[in-house]
Amino acid sequence: MEHTIKEKGHPKGLYLLFATEMWERFSYYGMRGILILYLTKTLMEGGLGINEQSASLIYGFFTGFVYFTPLIGGWLADRFLGQRNAITIGGLTMMLGQFVLFAINTQAGLYLGLFLLIIGNGFFKPNISTLVGRLYSSEDPRRDSAFSIFYMGINLGAFLAPLVIGIFAENLFAVKDAEGKILTYGYKYGFLIAGLGMLLGQVLFNTMAKKYLGNIGESPAKAKASAAADNVQPEINKPLTHEEKQRVTVIFILTAFVIFFWAGFEQAGSSLSLYTDKFIDRTVGGFEIPTSWFQSVNPLFIVALAPLFSIFWTSKLGKSLSTPIKMGLGMILLGIGFFFMLGAVSQRGGDNQDITVKASLFWLVITYLIHTVGELCLSPVGLSVVTKLAPVKLASLMMGVWMLATFVANIIGGFVSAYVESLGAFAIFATIAGFVIFLGAIMIALNKPIAKMMHGVK
Repeated sequence: MEHTIKEKGHPKGLYLLFATEMWERFSYYGMRGILILYLTKTLMEGGLGINEQSASLIYGFFTGFVYFTPLIGGWLADRFLGQRNAITIGGLTMMLGQFVLFAINTQAGLYLGLFLLIIGNGFFKPNISTLVGRLYSSEDPRRDSAFSIFYMGINLGAFLAPLVIGIFAENLFAVKDAEGKILTYGYKYGFLIAGLGMLLGQVLFNTMAKKYLGNIGESPAKAKASAAADNVQPEINKPLTHEEKQRVTVIFILTAFVIFFWAGFEQAGSSLSLYTDKFIDRTVGGFEIPTSWFQSVNPLFIVALAPLFSIFWTSKLGKSLSTPIKMGLGMILLGIGFFFMLGAVSQRGGDNQDITVKASLFWLVITYLIHTVGELCLSPVGLSVVTKLAPVKLASLMMGVWMLATFVANIIGGFVSAYVESLGAFAIFATIAGFVIFLGAIMIALNKPIAKMMHGVK
């Protein structure tokens, strides 16, 4: 039975999955933190010399397809591979992708490396989240708390990666002139460190999974052996009931809403990163903070705030909030965060292109803080509710559907970022803010009918 590994508090398997996901996110966010810079810097500077509009589209399609392939990887795991095998296949494929980016510094190497990362993530991402849910029964009140802890692992890796990889790419392996100005960035060594992080995560998972996860996720959900091992009823092969169909419908409804949350949120790695590089005063005490380091601000806030949210969701007030209300609040907070970026644009006197006129760092940091609170209201809660709503035989597939939102969102976000230069940052940030606040209000208004379709799941 999949819920037999129990400890006081949370099962130890949660912390193994925490560590595995931490190193995978270290790998992903490390390369993502330097990707837009690697694309846009000139060949002499250690980049590929791609113009900003094309680079934003490449970035958007890459980060989008990273979240499309989990739909396929989840289906393959459910029917043929089992979650544990899929995680290993995905991890090794992503590691190879990072090493290709390190070794082949051409556009051909770029596309091959990104392709391998996209395929690998499809096997890895939906299945590790599904394993977290399978550590708990559907009625276990610790489940939302567990996903907040797991989410902290994701963001611990995301916090460390840009700092470590930024040091390698913009310091240790950068070529500088006599005055210390960087002539050539060592981006390829950043990809190397990202690959080694992925390797470490796989070593941990494959040496410790048997001890701390037992037989959870070894066999595909479709297999009779899995049904017996996990104490799942033989009805696993029967058609979905009316109640199950309605719960699956809710997953699709929530997925449709969160597309627009992630389209705005993922501007952090594209338009916000480019804006920071050009127009934010990054100097503190005489030290200019590397642009890639700002990719660590959001995960730093996650690591700091996730324990508080973990406690809050198990409190009386936290339990009283339904999933649509939590997620609607998350979308509204995202919009409020973008209002502070409007403050940054206004401080510079609008959308002028004079890079000598800088905005205060305050605007960027407060934007990331509010976005982080919004993310904690939406993302871990969404992961948790998908594992509760999804029928057992479709568990990983439905996690893939949930991640499909991020696929569509990142492609939309790439197009949005590509038009910042022509339409102006103020117009783009204001439009995102107003639209996601509007959708958040609609989600809260739909709370009762959605809750009814969830049939008791909160």
